[in-house]
Amino acid sequence: MACTEAYAPVIVIHRLAHAVAALSEAAAAARPVVLLSAPAAGVSAGAGWFREIIEPARRAVPQALVTTLLDCGDDTGMAQAAIRAGVEGVVLTGRPEVMARLAEIAVQRGVNLVFERPVATLDLASQFFASPEALRECCAIALAS
Repeated sequence: MACTEAYAPVIVIHRLAHAVAALSEAAAAARPVVLLSAPAAGVSAGAGWFREIIEPARRAVPQALVTTLLDCGDDTGMAQAAIRAGVEGVVLTGRPEVMARLAEIAVQRGVNLVFERPVATLDLASQFFASPEALRECCAIALAS
């Protein structure tokens, strides 16, 4: 993971409010955090969707230390599209020979390519419609552990 410690908490986000809450609490706790998309979100929602969540969240909480990962499942085409789109980090599972080739492309573009989905500290799926306060509370608890 790029700018974070190896053991930074991993929070799965599904919308902008999730990302802002996670970054706000990470900044308040002075802890790095990894924002991870839902499984295979790179396939179902795409790199543009992820970028439109991450960029405004970073602007809202610029002091947060964050690494981001878009999960593309085993879809090498979507992973390559995400790399071309400039997504910071991509999770790709699949055939080793294809992953090695994509790793070269990712390095050239400065993209962190991860071959195993990190274990989440917190998945905010069950909090999809929660208030900003409730989201921050969930994130604060996860970051404190």
